[in-house]
Formats: sequence, C-alpha cells, structure tokens
Amino acid sequence: IKEFLLSGLLTSKQCNALKRKLQPPHGNPPLKRKRKPSINTFKKCATEADIREKGSSSQKSLPKKQLTDNRNESQKSKPFIKTSSLFRNNPEIPEIHRKAVQQVQENVFTMDSFSQLDLHPHLISTINTVLKISSMTSVQKQTIPVLLQGKDALVRSQTGSGKTLAYGIPLVQSLQGMESKIQRSDGPYALILVPTRELALQSFDTMQKLLKPFAWIVPGVLMGGEKRKSEKARLRKGINILISTPGRLVDHIKSTECIHFRRTQWLIIDEADRILDLGFEKDVAVILNALNAERETRQNVLLSATLTEGVTRLANISLNDPVSISIADEIQKVLKPASQTDRQASSSSNCMEQENFAVPEKLKQYVVMVPSKLRLVTLAAFILEKCKFEKHHKMIIFFSSCKQVEFHYELLLKVLSGGLELEQPEHSSVSSAHLEFLQLHGNMEQEERTEVFQEFLKSKTGILLCTDVAARGLDLPQVTWIVQYNAPASPAEYIHRIGRTARIGCHGNSLLVLAPSEAEYVSLLASHKINVSEIKMEKVLSSLMKDDRFKLHRPGSKKSCGTDPQEVRERATVLQTKFENYVHSSDGTVRWAKKALQSFLCAYTTYPRNLKHIFHIKSLHLGHVAKSFGLRDAPQNLTALPTAGSKKKTKPRPKRSDLLKKTHSKHRLAEILRSEYSSGMDTGVSKVKKKKKQRKPG
Repeated sequence: IKEFLLSGLLTSKQCNALKRKLQPPHGNPPLKRKRKPSINTFKKCATEADIREKGSSSQKSLPKKQLTDNRNESQKSKPFIKTSSLFRNNPEIPEIHRKAVQQVQENVFTMDSFSQLDLHPHLISTINTVLKISSMTSVQKQTIPVLLQGKDALVRSQTGSGKTLAYGIPLVQSLQGMESKIQRSDGPYALILVPTRELALQSFDTMQKLLKPFAWIVPGVLMGGEKRKSEKARLRKGINILISTPGRLVDHIKSTECIHFRRTQWLIIDEADRILDLGFEKDVAVILNALNAERETRQNVLLSATLTEGVTRLANISLNDPVSISIADEIQKVLKPASQTDRQASSSSNCMEQENFAVPEKLKQYVVMVPSKLRLVTLAAFILEKCKFEKHHKMIIFFSSCKQVEFHYELLLKVLSGGLELEQPEHSSVSSAHLEFLQLHGNMEQEERTEVFQEFLKSKTGILLCTDVAARGLDLPQVTWIVQYNAPASPAEYIHRIGRTARIGCHGNSLLVLAPSEAEYVSLLASHKINVSEIKMEKVLSSLMKDDRFKLHRPGSKKSCGTDPQEVRERATVLQTKFENYVHSSDGTVRWAKKALQSFLCAYTTYPRNLKHIFHIKSLHLGHVAKSFGLRDAPQNLTALPTAGSKKKTKPRPKRSDLLKKTHSKHRLAEILRSEYSSGMDTGVSKVKKKKKQRKPG
C-alpha cells in the first residue's frame, strides 16, 4: 500500500479502505504478504540466467544434433516393418502327452490275380492293359465273388483300397453276359449314386475304361451344374449304366418323363456315409421309392470307408439279407450274416469313441501346434519347403469354408508365386521356381470345377486348396502331402481327408495344423487308434532361411549360415508384412479378408457338441486370428454381420394393448365412414352381424 501511495497510483482514502479489507476479523494479526518482485529484480534474474546458460548451451546443443543425426542414420539402416510382433503374447504350446497306439492296418494287396476269377477274357485283358492292374486288392478279392453270386453287400474298407473296381468289375461281367443283348434304348440296367460331382466324373471314367470291349453298353453321368436339356436328350437316347448325384437324379425323376427304371437290376450307393452327411437322405428315399414302384427285385450294394448310424439305417432300408464285407486284419471272420453286423454297427454308432479306423500302411501322419497369429506364416513356410525347395511334391490343403479357399488361393498366389515377387528381382535362383496353385470348392461353376479337377489329376506337382468337396472317393495320383489347415469335425472325416494320399500301397504324408487350445484333439484321434507324430513349428519356419526374399537387408551384413532363431523370426515377420501389405493394399482386399475370417468363425461354431470342449469359439483370440488373415487389427463390425445359425433381426412385436388401441381406432373410423355414407337402410343388417360376432368365442 505504501508503494502505491508513493507512486501516486492510489489516494489516502483508497489506501485506508484497502487496509480495512485486508485486516482479518476478531483482531487477529494481519497475514504477511509476499513482496512482488520489481522490474529491476526481473532484469537481474534474467541476466544471471543468461550468463549461466551461455556456457551450458554451447556444450549441450552440439550433442543433441549429433543424437538426432545418429537416430536418423539408424532408422535408415534398419528397415521399417509395419506390423506388430508375431512372437509376442502368444499362448504357450503344450507338450503332447499321449501313448503311441497300434494302428489298425489293412493288407491292401493280395497275391491273387483277376484271371483266377470267372470273368470274360476281354474284361481281364482290359484290366491288365488299360487299367494296368495285375493283382487284386483285399476288398476286391472279398467283394467280387460275392457280387458275382448275385447277393446284396455292405462293404466297409479304407479309402484308396479299390472299391470302385470292386463293384465295377462284377457289374460289367453280369451286364455283358445277359442272354438278350442290351440295347441302348432299354434304359438304365444299373444305377450308381455318388455324393459329389468330381466322384461322379471319376466313376464314369473308370466305367468307360472297363466297357471298352463291350461298346453296346452305354454309361452316362447326371450331375448338378450341367445343362438339363442336354441330360434329357441323353436320357431319351438311352443310358445303360447311370451314374448320378442324388439331387440331380431326383430332379429328373420329378421333371423328365422319359426316365424309367423298369429294367434296373443294380443299385450301388458309393460313399454312403458322405451322401447322408450332405443331407441327401430324403433324396435317396425318393429314389428308392421310384425304383421299388417299377421293379422290386434287384441287387443292392452299399460302400463306405466308415460305418455310421445313418449307413446302418440305410442298409436296413435298401439291402435284402446282405453279406457284410469289412477288411481289417483284426477282424477274423470276413463274411458275416447281416443281423450280426447290424448289431455291431448300431453298437459302434452309439459308442463312437470305440470305433477304430483303418489307416493306409505307408501313410505317415504329423501334427504341428501353431498359435493363431502364426498360422498363415507357418502354412506359407511349409508350402515353400515342400513344393519349392524339394520340388517333387503334390499337395492338397483342406479348409473349412469356400470363402477361405478363395481368399487363401488369391493371397498365396500373389505373395508366394505371383506379382509381388516381381517387385524384388534380386533373389536366389532356388526361390524363382514357380508354384502352381489351384482351388476347388462348391461355389465354383461346374465347368471350372471339372477343368481344375482334370488339371490337378494330370499334373505331377501343384497345390490344390479345397473344401471337403474333394475329401471323398477321389483318386488323385501322386499326391504326397495332405495338409488339414482347419481340423475336421470328426475322426471319420479325418480318415477320408488323409485317404487322398498313400492310395493303393503308395507312400504318403499328412499334416494336421492345430492351435494350442486344440491340443486335446490328438488324444481323441489316439482313442480311435490313429497315431500322429509332432513336428515343431520352429522347424517348419526355419525353411524361410532358404529364401532370400524374406531377408532383412542390412548394410554390411554377412551371408546367413545355419538357422539362427532370431533371424528365422525376423524372416517370418517380413513374410507376414508382405501378406498384410497385400491385404491392406485396397478396401476390397480388406473386405475380402474380413469375409474369409467371418466364414472361418462361422465354421468354428459348427463343430459337434462332443467336440465343443476342444473347439470352442470363446477359446479363440479374435485379434490373433485376424492376424492369420493378414489383418492388422481385429475387425470391429463382425458382430453386426450375420453368422452361422444366427437368426435375422426381427422387429419387436407390439404390445397387446397397443394392438387393441389400433384395432379400436380402425373400427371407430370404419363406423364414422359408414355413418357418413350409409343410406340408413342397412342398420338392421349391421346390428345382426354385430350380435353374431359377439356370440363367437374369443
């Protein structure tokens, strides 16, 4: 206050008023206030600080510049990898504790030749020269004599054991030996039902070869995807051995007038369990009714690699006092009465845990435990190792949905053998070998499916990405590796998938890819006498060391030798970055990846109840799974998209009171309109109607 008085800023009255305000109540002594620094003191502090900083700034400013320069140089030398760490926050891979089990083995070949059977000499020469087969397989040795006797049969044998010829040879033998020569216009003498279009084409090809010496017997095939008009024309001309998928045959039974079964003497249902799995049970019932309506007596054959409850039920309906033929070393009595086998089948279907499956003898089975994040990289590394560096392999990779097949086909084609390779011309000569990818699934047009099937059939190498459409009955020669990227829904399905390799006594390998949470699946397979050996993920990823495209290019770095774990991880990260860069190159590819991820999640929810403790949707980490589809983050809008089994959102139903209000208001409006426009003559009639309405209950 004194300062303000001296400076003349305040008058004496104003100073006294300010004193009274600052004075505390009850006579307490006034608080000492800190003196405000004057302008001179500020100047003094500033000059002292400047003097102090002059020396220190000259010393410190130089190292700061050097540090930033060093950082820039280090950033330039280290390549920028735009991806999160693949090897962080992954679940621990559990050790597989299981006892080695004795697998059920079948003797595929026998020492007996076809000449020992009572067959037409031209048929025997065709088998030896055209099909190039000299000795019979076990299933053929047991089945052909039974069918030549005219008996019904239920045949159960491992995949790739020659079941097509087991029914094809006796069928051709019986038809060519008929007293009155078969005419094309007679219509079908034999009907062969198969589950898939590819198997229909394969069976048709086999029958054509067998019928080479008997040109008057005409085989034909009916299947979805073909033009109905051309099929009707073929039926009109006449087909003696009709091979068909159930759905298309039912379609023709309902719509084609010229189709008839008056002379049908054979009904063969191949891969019966798969036909039922695909939901063709009602179609098979329609076909059986159509056959029985025109001709009751015929010879029936059911063939399958697995015996399920549905197959037993179908056998009871379609077979008449059949002979059961089951090929396995541990089964002593090969031919059994039907009643006994039916009892065994029903007991085995009720207790599926006890059912053991026969596995080809020369098939080696492996499993690899891979965290969700690393699945894509591990698959790519395995493909490179087997099909690029070893070069003589032919591989089939199974996925659980069509969208996944489409997505992975495009992704692997672009990154491993496509356009993205051309961006880096300087890479090793070993990695320049071209990889041939093919895809096969149910959403493809029939012409394209047939073309892919024939191309893979003829090729010596290649990688076929497919769904379970290729898991049954297909005889694809020289397939050396079966990779099950998504685990099958049952041990029976596992057997059918691995049955595409090691066929008719050849060597083969299979690899099952499991997440750490799915490790118990190995024990489930062991309970069915299926023995798998473990391959370590690190061993698979180490194959990336052979490909210099995935090397981190550092100045002055020496050529890598051996398998340094850190460098393997770096290369895996580079490969993952390539996948992610391609996926995020456009909004379209990101959407595609999200759809593929969604289809995987939908398929994951469809595992049967008895496997839910192994394959449960809650055990998946969505962010980690998204990584395996080349997505950098877990998609946010997946919950909004429809999932398998989810119902469409319906509008909430209005309350009853609201409904009554609406109806009352409608009735009231109707009454007003009537009163406005009525002539007064129909009042009595309306009253009678009202009374009648009141009498009605409710």
